[in-house]
Amino acid sequence: PAEPTLVLRLKFLNDTERLARVRPGDTVGALKRTYFPGQEQQVRLIYQGQLLRDDAQSLAGLHLGHLSVLHCHLSPPSVAPTVPGTPGPRSPAPAALGVGSLALPLFVLLLALLWYLQLQHRHVFTATATTCLAGLTLLVTFVAFAMYRR
Repeated sequence: PAEPTLVLRLKFLNDTERLARVRPGDTVGALKRTYFPGQEQQVRLIYQGQLLRDDAQSLAGLHLGHLSVLHCHLSPPSVAPTVPGTPGPRSPAPAALGVGSLALPLFVLLLALLWYLQLQHRHVFTATATTCLAGLTLLVTFVAFAMYRR
């Protein structure tokens, strides 16, 4: 007679689920090969808080019932270690410094220079120029706090 089939719920970390039709005589390894082809080494199955390490263990031995939940964790593929002197996988290029990331430090530097000049050469700066410099300093300060508060 044909072995009865079980339906298992494979639940992932992002709360998505997949249904798996298996036979009680199937092994944990067969389940991984069927539902995670090519990712058998990256998938971790957890049942009732226990990591299922033994791929040769049968599902019947785990006492799984109809619609039992197996939690699935897919880890990213591991990078093979490279031998010194052999070219390995290329590391991603560092992100280029954008003008936007340098704008605020440049404004702060410019304001510091203007305040230095204002203090050293007071006779060149009028009251209106000093007031504008103070207002601009406050504006840049608020922008800096708003940017770095996120």
